[in-house]
Amino acid sequence: METQLDPSKDDLPLMANTSHMLMKHYVLDLDVDFKSQVIEGSIVLFFETGSSFRKVGSSVEGVCHPRSDETFKIRAFELCHIPVTNASACSSKTGYNDFAVCGKGEKDTSDKNGNHSNRAQASGISSSKKCCDIENHGSEDFLLVLDCCDLCVLKVEEVDVAAVPGIEKFTRSAKLTEGSEELGNLRNQIVHELVTLPADRWEEQLYYYTCCSQAPGCGELLFTTSTWSLEIRKAGIRIPRDFPRAIRICYKTKPEGRSVTWTTDQSGRPCVYTMGSPLNNRALFPCQEPPVAMSTWQATVRAATGFVVLMSGENSAEPIQLQEGIFSWNYYVTMPMPASTFTIAVGYWIEVKWESLATEVMTNDVISLPFSKADFRLVEGGCGHLEYPCRFQNPGATSQPVIPHRVFAPWCLKDLCAEILLELIPQCLSAAHATLGTHPFSRLDVLIVPSNFSSLGMASPHIIFLSQSVLPGGSHLCGTRLCHEIAHAWFGLAIGARDWTEEWISEGFATHLEDVFWAAAQQQLPCDEAREQQELKALLRWRRLRDEVRNSEEELQVLRPKKENTGETSESGASIIKHGLKAEKIFMQVHYLKGYFLLRSLARRIGEATYFTFLRKFVQKFHGQLILSQDFLYMLLEDIPEQKGYGLSVESIFQNWLDTSGIPKLLPDQLVLLLESLLEEKTLCPRTLQCLEKTYRLQEQDAEVRHRWCELVVKHKYAAGYGAVEKFLWEDQAMGVYLYGELMVNEDAKQQELAHKCFAAAREQMDMSSAKVVAEMLF
Repeated sequence: METQLDPSKDDLPLMANTSHMLMKHYVLDLDVDFKSQVIEGSIVLFFETGSSFRKVGSSVEGVCHPRSDETFKIRAFELCHIPVTNASACSSKTGYNDFAVCGKGEKDTSDKNGNHSNRAQASGISSSKKCCDIENHGSEDFLLVLDCCDLCVLKVEEVDVAAVPGIEKFTRSAKLTEGSEELGNLRNQIVHELVTLPADRWEEQLYYYTCCSQAPGCGELLFTTSTWSLEIRKAGIRIPRDFPRAIRICYKTKPEGRSVTWTTDQSGRPCVYTMGSPLNNRALFPCQEPPVAMSTWQATVRAATGFVVLMSGENSAEPIQLQEGIFSWNYYVTMPMPASTFTIAVGYWIEVKWESLATEVMTNDVISLPFSKADFRLVEGGCGHLEYPCRFQNPGATSQPVIPHRVFAPWCLKDLCAEILLELIPQCLSAAHATLGTHPFSRLDVLIVPSNFSSLGMASPHIIFLSQSVLPGGSHLCGTRLCHEIAHAWFGLAIGARDWTEEWISEGFATHLEDVFWAAAQQQLPCDEAREQQELKALLRWRRLRDEVRNSEEELQVLRPKKENTGETSESGASIIKHGLKAEKIFMQVHYLKGYFLLRSLARRIGEATYFTFLRKFVQKFHGQLILSQDFLYMLLEDIPEQKGYGLSVESIFQNWLDTSGIPKLLPDQLVLLLESLLEEKTLCPRTLQCLEKTYRLQEQDAEVRHRWCELVVKHKYAAGYGAVEKFLWEDQAMGVYLYGELMVNEDAKQQELAHKCFAAAREQMDMSSAKVVAEMLF
């Protein structure tokens, strides 16, 4: 699949050639400078050859090991707060020229901001053509392509991992020789052994990642940058298998970079945070953005005294003082995740704590649901994901309803957060556990971000950003939004979309689960009242979806825009996200709402108890993996085969819900709900009514639906629908009595004439009671 960018389409390119080289781990070493609004330092990337070049028979799956949530004092972090000091490595403490330097032997094409432009690669998706014929050992050098923009790249070099003391344990070679080719193979062998260590050796692996990231460089690599990519090559290396597996990139961000926002918090103090940009993190560090590049990471971030560094790491980092006025914060993760899930927030955040232990204990009650069997057993036969220390195999984690959590906010919002959030978080976490079982992540930070945050919330591994807008006015908005973001721990993070165009997999599930979690979290709420709340919310969502469908481009309303090509990439692994940069798409709700109504209709069709039992099975099977829509739908129909007999199929769901624009065909009760909501509207124009009738084939629906349609026709004096009213009064006499009254109440001559005409035709066949009631209305 060769893909070319159309500059007029606002598509977002994913340039990384992940089929050739696949990132497995990265180590960040960064300084945050608020005066210049720049983040500066290095990233060390550890690679394996991609799927196109792996040996036949190799497997990406491994045996899953249980994860203990004890806090370890890892030796790795005793090292990683010390800046790299060898002569060839780069450090933010080193003086830089105003302009970035190009790779050796390359003409300097940098602009005044230090950007490099690859003239021949200004548009389009990179493929293996430029790298010549990789499979057949072409004469040109292999190019490693990374996603990158708005960055000033200063140097790229190979890392001499063979120089790390004690690293011999990762090579089968008995001795090191001076031959450059042999040394290159040895270094690659070391990295291969390191990235494939079993999960139960994760501490040792993390330690050696740290050591390797601080090893000296052993030769600069040639590089160029374009608008969307960083291209790296090593002279004489023709194929990915021979390309260095550990490279260091020295770089700095730009103040205008689109991955982070430099601003002030509500107390007027400086801060910076990743705000969920459509670009994701490519303007924060060079990376492989395609979801398939699932990797672990560790980061050392240095900032001035007083700043608190929060990240999407699984440890609760404590600051280490390096020198007067400078502190270092160290985070890591052991669960492979796409680079887009990395999050950082640096500011004068205040941790919000309970004033008394008694209050905290009261909020940790375990919640149970009517359909919950509390049967969250360990995954039988191991997990299906890449090997990592997995909580789903840890008995302590599976029975933990509330994970450790903290709340951070600007000083001026501290009291409001204490009043609202501290009590809500454990309730919502417990409700989520009662619904889906094991929390995929071991801890949670919640941060109230600055007022320029463009959403009500954003979820990342181990951290949730919330807007200050959810705090005032009681607990309802805050609680529902918190439930939505907590739901993303399962859908969006632990289970991600393999193709980013299928956003509904994340947002549709989170929106549907939001209601379930919130109903369970409000333990004092009677079931009937909770059900009424959900119905009211469904009505409000329906109106929002209806309005959005009316006022947006049809192409943007499709949940699976690539249809049968969903999940496909070019030969190199590059692809595009259709409309990924379109400004209005960021604010659209169609993926939330259409996805929500699809899942709601499935749950109602098969029964909620059955549906949520299935959903727990699905989570058990697919956590830690990337999926497409069909993975969910096929498993659902295989698990509940009787639904196939009622016309429910993957193909019909694609056709009605995922592959088409607009609002899908509704079930009768959904149509009744829609029409009843429209009856509350003061005016509807004839064109709207005509479109409604045609879209939903209202005259072919059951009597309940047609009765509401007739009421709409009468209320809005839609003359083109009078025939439907006449037909209904004749054929559905048991339900049509009160329509006569509505025809008379409007005091419209044509409607009153219609009422008299219909009554005259049907009177002799009507039962006496009905005839008497109608006669009183008419005469």
